[in-house]
Amino acid sequence: MIIDTHAHLNFSAFDNDREAVIKRAIDEGIYMINAGTKYSTSKKAIEIASSFDKGVYAAIGLHPIHLETGLVKVKNDGEEEIEINAKEEFFNKEKYLELAKNDKVVAIGEVGLDYWYKPKGTAKKELFKQKQKEVFLQNIEIAKELDLPLIIHCRVAHEDLWEIIKDIEIKGVLHCFTGGIKELEKYLSKGLYIGLNGIIFSFNSEEVIKKVPLNRILVETDCPYLTPPAFKGQRNEPLFIKEVIKEIAIIKEISFKEVKEQTTLNAKKLFNLDL
Repeated sequence: MIIDTHAHLNFSAFDNDREAVIKRAIDEGIYMINAGTKYSTSKKAIEIASSFDKGVYAAIGLHPIHLETGLVKVKNDGEEEIEINAKEEFFNKEKYLELAKNDKVVAIGEVGLDYWYKPKGTAKKELFKQKQKEVFLQNIEIAKELDLPLIIHCRVAHEDLWEIIKDIEIKGVLHCFTGGIKELEKYLSKGLYIGLNGIIFSFNSEEVIKKVPLNRILVETDCPYLTPPAFKGQRNEPLFIKEVIKEIAIIKEISFKEVKEQTTLNAKKLFNLDL
């Protein structure tokens, strides 16, 4: 068994063949957690998970890039399509809390901080960051209230993220990790897991992969994004998670089987999956 701990089969990229994509993954022993990025995609993740007897779980949350701040207009970067360009959303904690109580929900995410797109001007930038921090703290409160792990998104914001979590007891994973050794050591000291996906093929991650203990790694696809080179030009999907495992095994000079088995155990533990 393999667990793709971060997928987006709830996105419109899979509207035409979602069931087929999920079934071929499950047939290969690949289970998945679909992460929400807005209320609508969070709700969709639950609906998809509820339609399968096994192998599909949901995480719910408001991605920071979708937070309505009134300060920045998000542009299409060519990689993130319809969902990234959708109308921004004001965060309603009570609505997300209620959604998170569903039995199919195994995490709060993806949530966190993202300073990639930001307004001009010092005052606006600080307000923009403050609004993201406030919502992230509310998501931490939901996770703690329901005893759920966090799936944390962090882009160009590691210093602020660390300032928020360093004195808070949390459990979770740094999704799509792009930090360096300094950030890695901090997150490991908090007991957090490190999520690795197809970005390791284009980002200089070898030093980090060598350094992070195998029992703290989670594998993910972030599909439909970050397709591994072996499937270049194709839409990413859970079946391609094997390429990420292969690359980790090569870098750490261990077997595919060892990476597969340990990362599956890690996912079961963090997300409390009774499999």
